[in-house]
Amino acid sequence: MSLIPATILTGFLGSGKTTLLKRVLAEAHGQKIAVIENEFGEENIDSDILVTDVKEQIIQMNNGCICCTIREDLRTTLQDLAEKKRKGELEFDRVVIETTGLADPGPVAQTFFMDDEIAESYLLDSILTLVDAKHAVAQLNDRQEARRQIGFADQIFISKTDLVAKEEVDALMHRIKHMNPRAPQRPVHFGEVALSEVFDLRGFNLNTKLEIDPDFLKEDDHDHTQDHEHGENCDHPSHQHEGAHHHHHDDDVKSFVFKSERAFDAAKLEDFLGAIVNIYGPRMLRYKGVLHMKGTERKVIFQGVHQLMGSDLGPEWRADEKRESKMVFIGIDLPKDIFLQGMEQCLV
Repeated sequence: MSLIPATILTGFLGSGKTTLLKRVLAEAHGQKIAVIENEFGEENIDSDILVTDVKEQIIQMNNGCICCTIREDLRTTLQDLAEKKRKGELEFDRVVIETTGLADPGPVAQTFFMDDEIAESYLLDSILTLVDAKHAVAQLNDRQEARRQIGFADQIFISKTDLVAKEEVDALMHRIKHMNPRAPQRPVHFGEVALSEVFDLRGFNLNTKLEIDPDFLKEDDHDHTQDHEHGENCDHPSHQHEGAHHHHHDDDVKSFVFKSERAFDAAKLEDFLGAIVNIYGPRMLRYKGVLHMKGTERKVIFQGVHQLMGSDLGPEWRADEKRESKMVFIGIDLPKDIFLQGMEQCLV
């Protein structure tokens, strides 16, 4: 049986997760989707689109989709679904997990890597984060969960942009880009998104489409470092800086990139990454890269979430291609200098 693709849908309270999900479920795409809700709160998938048997944890919907609530733990629910699919008791093509508005998506993502049984049945496709344009600034200033959700994202959808001025939306997108430059952002209106932007993004098994764009910080590389140096120890979320062209918030979730044309020594790199993950793992939200390693003609595709990391061999370097390692780190108050110097010391 091929792996079942899984998508994690996250976003702060009221950002439009359920609206997006309802749209995805109602659309005539011919796919059968199993939805796992982190909790059935007030905003559950409306009961009118469910064929309900409340005693059963798994609910079959009238368009063939399935809904289940997590009353036990995610692992059990995923195993249960996979087993029912294997036995032919349930038919579905993919899984969407909707987290609660206050959830940190990290542990949800880790479930797919830590448990062998889950890893043999599922492929984590991507983490989608919804951001509410009207309330995002206050949420990002004051709630670490909101900042973490952005740090984890593979794709960001900005909802309610019709309720704020264009300049505010631009400023928000600029700020988010500093926090997570590797996730494409786009405004969505009432959850109207093409399915091709929701599914099969392969955000987690880095295909070439998601290789880090070498120029994503080029225009303001210089500003980026300047902007943050003096704020490293500032712990006021809403602390304002002056500066005509910077975003005015020193978010604790930030990103930085390591680049080098020299090859890495694999053993040194493994030791260094092992050491920093031991110390900073809980604060390392996402880190991923395409690496030039000594001793192989192929790219090494590397990525991690918190303390879990792994690498795969990618395609061969083309003859006309510059062999350059690029690695982006996204995390909470990570000591950029220690990371960059450490990476430098792992080069051949």
